[in-house]
Amino acid sequence: MRVRVAFWVTPKPVLRAALAEHAPEVRLSGLAAGFHAVAHLPSGADEQEVVDAARARRVGLYGMGAFRTARTAAPPRLVLGFGDVTERAIAEGIAAVGPVLTGSA
Repeated sequence: MRVRVAFWVTPKPVLRAALAEHAPEVRLSGLAAGFHAVAHLPSGADEQEVVDAARARRVGLYGMGAFRTARTAAPPRLVLGFGDVTERAIAEGIAAVGPVLTGSA
């Protein structure tokens, strides 16, 4: 009997590199958790405006505010899912929304 082992290459380096190039002000956390990361937006950014602008560019991002139990003011952050996204889609998506993430769009 032959055993076949599949290796999954994580797109995390692509996500890091794309953000470093297109939105260096955005810090990532939570990468070790699996298929999602948290993007810490610059101070003063409006989560919902960033999400809406990204969707207008056909890039799906989710504001952390939707996942908080308390609806109090909190730093602007996004949830970035990359579990079923190609490396190319990650790079192109971050390139498309880089100005939105940094507030320069």
